[in-house]
Amino acid sequence: MFTLELIWYCVICLSVVAYVILDGFDLGVGMVHLFTSHDEERRLMLNAIGPVWDGNEVWIIIVGGGLLAGFPAAYATLCSAFYVPFMIFLAGIIFRAVSIEFRSKLHSMRWRHFWDAMFSISSYVISFVLGVLLGNLVKGIPIDAEGVFHGSFWSFFTPYTILMGITGIALFMMHGCIYLAMKTEGEFHNKVSVWSISTMVFFIISYVTLTLGTLTFMPHMHDLMREMPYLYAIGLCAMLLIANIPRCLRKHEGGWAFLSSAGAIFFLLVLFGMGVYPNLIRSSMDPVLNSITLYNAASSKYTLRIILTVAGIGVPLVIAYGWWIYRIFRGKVKLDTWSY
Repeated sequence: MFTLELIWYCVICLSVVAYVILDGFDLGVGMVHLFTSHDEERRLMLNAIGPVWDGNEVWIIIVGGGLLAGFPAAYATLCSAFYVPFMIFLAGIIFRAVSIEFRSKLHSMRWRHFWDAMFSISSYVISFVLGVLLGNLVKGIPIDAEGVFHGSFWSFFTPYTILMGITGIALFMMHGCIYLAMKTEGEFHNKVSVWSISTMVFFIISYVTLTLGTLTFMPHMHDLMREMPYLYAIGLCAMLLIANIPRCLRKHEGGWAFLSSAGAIFFLLVLFGMGVYPNLIRSSMDPVLNSITLYNAASSKYTLRIILTVAGIGVPLVIAYGWWIYRIFRGKVKLDTWSY
């Protein structure tokens, strides 16, 4: 049965999916930015994401606003428990934005190399922090019945959460390379196509290792699928889409390769959402009594109706704006006097 809590939870989850797919390739481009030392190729990378990177970040604002309005108890615990990681994440976003805008303001190669390094480092930091955050939501954090956090900054880093962070890096690197393969042509296109395959191998190794770790140490993540075995088809869909990527690249169908990557990310996040449901924040102290769920953390029914109406108006506008921008800047990226 679709309750208001579940509907609003799905809205937030879809916003997370949109952010990971859209800003994910921006982060991936940033992480492979230093794979080449040619200034023209680095400019091509920047201009491939230049018109869209800032709009892609809107979805993370929707996620934060949705949590605050729809599940204030979860928002309060997340912001207090993950205060330092969130500050690191925000610092990464700031440095990435500044790097993109400042990089070509001077013709000095030393200046450009510095901001190139900042662009790449900040992309790695953001991706790793996002992975560690998701890993802790799976593993659980030490919170009591009042939602008070009883850990430290270093308690966020365990072998499982670090592996999740590495997998996040691998996923975004693959996604970013595939986006570049779609947006470039000629010799550089051939180069990023090779990067796409290499990063895909990196992702598959990381993801298989993470899956084995999840099945072994986080058995609660597949409780729902054990009850409904047909849900394993979701994981199969993700695997088939990833397998389709090399075929599309060989046939020079960059758009279909990117859609396959985006679809794989969607299904992988669906698996994550089903695994943690109905928890928003799992308590490692007492998962049954202390966990914050979408039901015990939700706002009043009246509030949920109001914000769902607002989201019903605002989210389609964001989608329409994004579609318009992507349509305007569709096609292969080329450098001109107005380029970064």
